Amino acid sequence: MIAKMRNMGEACTAANRFLVHDTVKDEFSVRLTERMAALKMGHGLEDGVSVGPLVNAKARDKVATLVDDAVSKGARILTGGQRPSGKGFFYPPTVLGAVPLDARVLREEVFGPVAPISSFADEADAIRRANDTDFGLAAYVYTRDLRRGLRVCEQLDVGMVALNRGMLSDPAAPFGGTKQSGLGREGAHEGLMEFVDTQYVSVEW
Repeated sequence: MIAKMRNMGEACTAANRFLVHDTVKDEFSVRLTERMAALKMGHGLEDGVSVGPLVNAKARDKVATLVDDAVSKGARILTGGQRPSGKGFFYPPTVLGAVPLDARVLREEVFGPVAPISSFADEADAIRRANDTDFGLAAYVYTRDLRRGLRVCEQLDVGMVALNRGMLSDPAAPFGGTKQSGLGREGAHEGLMEFVDTQYVSVEW
């Protein structure tokens, strides 16, 4: 939930795709749907509200378009999925199940409160699916096996990975991605090195 819903999903490190093992996909879908459906949407100054509007109409319309595309290709809406009427650029917390591989929501950055779920069969399949994207800023890995978790992290083509935690960014750690998610790093020692010119001196004595 933290990885997905921080700032209503309008964060560059927000989880965009949920890859869940076949054996726990159904239970995971039920639990995530319950949590997302329980979130109250509305004005941020009202008691109990945890989901506000998206930044503008363009952002809201993009989220709606991605959901509509996934549904047209066979995805199931488990909660949300309908743009509310009235003022404001609101879009409800949405969970999509059985999302097909050709759905745009699995290929593009969502920047909204939408969690598309698809399943994988084994570790190799999960890694292949996770890396099958043009983006590579952040990933989240959850497992009871720490050795497996570290092994998977090392094979993900992303700049940052959170293992068994939903909070990723840390001012003491380097921040940056791979592929279409940027070049270089900011923050920590690696970020300082981006501003340093290396000088090579060759001496014969």
